[in-house]
Amino acid sequence: MNPEKYCRDKTRGSGSSFFYAFLFLPEDQRRAMMALYAFCREVDDIADEIKEQEVALPKLAFWREELSRAFSDKPSHPVGKELQWTKQHFAIDEELLAEILDGMLMDVNRKPILKGSDLSLYIYRVAGVVGLLSIEIFGYNNRKSRDFATSLGEALQLTNILRDVAEDVRIGRIYIPQEDRIRYRISDQDFKDGECNQAMQELLQEYADKAEAAYRQALSYLPDEDRESLRPSIVMGTIYYAYMKELKDVNFDVWHKPVHILPLRKMWIAWRSWRYEIKACKKNLPLKLEF
Repeated sequence: MNPEKYCRDKTRGSGSSFFYAFLFLPEDQRRAMMALYAFCREVDDIADEIKEQEVALPKLAFWREELSRAFSDKPSHPVGKELQWTKQHFAIDEELLAEILDGMLMDVNRKPILKGSDLSLYIYRVAGVVGLLSIEIFGYNNRKSRDFATSLGEALQLTNILRDVAEDVRIGRIYIPQEDRIRYRISDQDFKDGECNQAMQELLQEYADKAEAAYRQALSYLPDEDRESLRPSIVMGTIYYAYMKELKDVNFDVWHKPVHILPLRKMWIAWRSWRYEIKACKKNLPLKLEF
């Protein structure tokens, strides 16, 4: 199969919110972002869908080897071939891609999230690093944009954790640190049973507040000179911020009221955000996430 088409189909078929931000990109940036996303999708599917460690670990090892092959111009997989193309056109870092694999290993090895520092490391590996790779493709001039990228990655991943908490616990994962669960006197069984009582809602609200703070911090870090080039990142933020609003509306009880946003609405949010940012950059209007 044509490697570019493989990555495009992988991205489109995933139903990811990121796809809608890619639609507005120039062709070369769109191709590179779909290669990056397809890589993330390949390794994330291993971590999420393969229960047997003895099967998942060799598959992740294959991707570590494929990264080396891609960066030495000898890839074998369609995604590896597109990463080879991407690194020839954009300054993406092999070590950062390897960090994503380290994040997947935390899942496959069932590493428990005991402290806030454990969660911070996990979020950096699976989301902050993706932000850093993305802005190399979008383009930036000011190094403060790297802080924007990692803070936005944190915000998006915390939103993901809150949205997917019921699905994650079904595959044996709880990303809310154990030290905070103990503080609220919430057991692992409460998560498994979907016991969304007042204590659970307060705990999840605390993490929603952390996500909100990360969104605000990301916007505060974004330099004016890079606002236009990093518009796709802002669009991603607006779609995920819509999830945050939906989560608050159901008091975080995703066990009984799963939160979904239809593709048409995602496209509408992305279009409105993109259109606003075009006007905002010209007229020096404030950054906004809610549409």
